[in-house]
Amino acid sequence: MGVVTDIRDRSRAARLVPAVLRARAGRSGKRTVSLFWRIFSLNAAGLVVATALLLGPVTVSTPVLPHEALILLAGLTALLAGNAVVLRLGLTPLHRLGRAMSTADLLVPGARPEVAGPAEAAELIATYNTMLDRLQAERAAGAGRALQAQERERHRIARELHDEVGQTLTAVLLQLKRVSDRVPGELREEVSLAQEATRAGLDEIRRIARRLRPGVLEELGLASALRALTAEFTHHGLTVAHHVPGDLPPLTPEAELVIYRVAQESLTNTARHAAADRADLTLRPLPGGIELLVRDNGTGL
Repeated sequence: MGVVTDIRDRSRAARLVPAVLRARAGRSGKRTVSLFWRIFSLNAAGLVVATALLLGPVTVSTPVLPHEALILLAGLTALLAGNAVVLRLGLTPLHRLGRAMSTADLLVPGARPEVAGPAEAAELIATYNTMLDRLQAERAAGAGRALQAQERERHRIARELHDEVGQTLTAVLLQLKRVSDRVPGELREEVSLAQEATRAGLDEIRRIARRLRPGVLEELGLASALRALTAEFTHHGLTVAHHVPGDLPPLTPEAELVIYRVAQESLTNTARHAAADRADLTLRPLPGGIELLVRDNGTGL
């Protein structure tokens, strides 16, 4: 897992970016000349020069003389070449924007195309960058709301399992204990088996409730929660070793929850599908974030 950032901080930063981009686009628009005026100025300059030459030493005979045709052809070539250069310089930012749009991925935030070129192109690129920032901010906010809703639902299910199903099984276990003291000897073994099955079901309900609502994460922090998680999965032939330092950088509750859930899902997949007998969980700080690495010696896909 790469860098985990606070969703709220990202949302605030994303709201600031459009204003900065608009300010940059405004300043860029004052410095650059629009594509319209570039082409118009070049054509106007060519026509003015041609008119001045025709009114001066250059004349066109009827029929056109060879040297006059060469002069006209040279002027037309220069005018076309100037137009081509102006259009190439003006459309290059749009081509760069097209490449950026074809490779844009909201799941992988990347670099933005540079706000440059004629005023129209600079304004279009700035608008596109603003749109990307807004979409990424909305996606991050939506992911945060989905995570919160999922956790609320997990807590509700865990509470109902503990309060409803757990208490019911506890009552059944106590009733079986009273029955076991009164039944004849030939039935006592069967009642004991029923007690063991009920006790195993109660333990499983409690284990599921703990996984749905990791109280140790809220009470003791991420490092202790990950160590407890590895101890929980060390069973049924699977040995999970952990390498979790105690001096982790400060993280938001949302970031700690995401890291814990990723580790939990990774170990669950290892236990169910990897056919492994050993797994390693490593959590280490990196510049600007946290890296979570889960490895096993299973068969893989």
